[in-house]
Amino acid sequence: MSKKLDELLARSAALHHHLCPRQVLGVQMGRYAAELLGLDLPQTDKRLLTIVETDGCFADGVAVAAGCWVGRRTLRVEDYGKVAATFVDTQTEHGVRISPRPDSRQQALVYAPSAPSTWEAMLHGYQRMPLAELFTVERVALMIPVATIISLPGLRTICDRCGEEIMNGREINGSGQTLCRACAFQPYYRVACTPE
Repeated sequence: MSKKLDELLARSAALHHHLCPRQVLGVQMGRYAAELLGLDLPQTDKRLLTIVETDGCFADGVAVAAGCWVGRRTLRVEDYGKVAATFVDTQTEHGVRISPRPDSRQQALVYAPSAPSTWEAMLHGYQRMPLAELFTVERVALMIPVATIISLPGLRTICDRCGEEIMNGREINGSGQTLCRACAFQPYYRVACTPE
């Protein structure tokens, strides 16, 4: 159903100019999602929505295997600092959250006993381990409807406070105002100085 492991790992490695254990976890996780949801991945359409729980090389491994990308609005990052991802079929709204089993690092040593280091054992062991032995799977339902997360591209409005454009229905409406999330809540930045 999904592409071959070595092909996906090569594509992920090309993004980083090397291959690491977290990329392998990401690719294997995407392949497992394809099996669990009965989807042909990596996708060429926008049927699958993926939410990764950390950034970095793991997320790129997931993206390559799932065919989900930030630029295509099919990949979201909710940075919890966890090597985990939720995969949601947007047609059925069935979702699975997949994470490595707590003992996956130790188990990798069993599958790559001649590896010269733990890092190498994880790199090769994760490729050889049965997916059900490598990962924990939970059936999940999103707290926010899929349609709200995906939104409608092309929607635009202006923030009543800062005057900046807000796209894709991401505005906050209340108290008679339309606000961007930065003005409605606490922004992730502060203006250090303004140019004259």
